[in-house]
Amino acid sequence: MLSDHSDIESLRQANETFYEAFGSLDIDKMDAICEISGRALCIHPGWRPLSGWDQIRVSWQGIFENASLMHFNIQYLAIDTDGDCGWVTCVENITSVLQGRANNFGVIATNVFCRSDSGWKLVVHHASPNI
Repeated sequence: MLSDHSDIESLRQANETFYEAFGSLDIDKMDAICEISGRALCIHPGWRPLSGWDQIRVSWQGIFENASLMHFNIQYLAIDTDGDCGWVTCVENITSVLQGRANNFGVIATNVFCRSDSGWKLVVHHASPNI
């Protein structure tokens, strides 16, 4: 089944909203785009899997508290949907300043969204080093 063009575009926008929240280091914006339930899952590069929004939120807060800059150049987007689920794979080219140190690195990410009454919500974020 081919994905509906409007679903692809709305999912693209949801993915952009996630990276805007990440880049702005704003936990309230993360609360708005992420599914805040026990089924949420997050794997940061080099971290163990985190299950449930409570653990995931604490991880984002820690990242945000240690960062003074997080800029994303997203490339190689692949987007698809199936009913009320959708996924985006991409390469995150990141420029960051963490604990006063500048870093440039690439990460391969998969973001899985589920449609809710208030739009697409990020349920799974899995990022791995780009080797």
